[in-house]
Amino acid sequence: MPISATGNSRRRRRYCHPGAGRDSWAPACAGARLPSADRGFTLIELLVALTILGLMSAVVVLAIPDPRGRLVDEAERFAARTVAARDAAIVSARTTRLAVDTGGYAFAQRRSGDWRDLAEKPLGPARWTTGTTASKAEVEFDPTGVAEPETRIMLQRGDERVAVDIGADGAVRVAR
Repeated sequence: MPISATGNSRRRRRYCHPGAGRDSWAPACAGARLPSADRGFTLIELLVALTILGLMSAVVVLAIPDPRGRLVDEAERFAARTVAARDAAIVSARTTRLAVDTGGYAFAQRRSGDWRDLAEKPLGPARWTTGTTASKAEVEFDPTGVAEPETRIMLQRGDERVAVDIGADGAVRVAR
């Protein structure tokens, strides 16, 4: 009897499917091979796998943050810089002005009767991020920190809107 390199060439193959010489209720046999026609994935298995991949990729796309950041974060950054300008007016005992337009905002201080733009951080001029616009406004903080006039500045990006309120007492609040 000839023997191949892998063993007996006349070895019986066992198939693990109903009708292969055993009862249909019998459990799958260990080490059994499927007939070549039964190998591969069914259409249902492929559709389930594709559905899971689609859902996972949708979750990833929705979880990616906007590269411009949130509008509320930009409003809070603007409010913090406005508070710093109010504090600079108090510390330096000089009137400080905030000028806001649709493209950005800048701070200036009155020195020797003229307005001089502030260039050092955090009070240097700033531009709004791409797509953000704001209502025009001009506010002055006197050396005691009082703001004139009381103002509401609206920031907008697409359908999203956030208000920054500057009270007469110099308080700055972000209204969501």
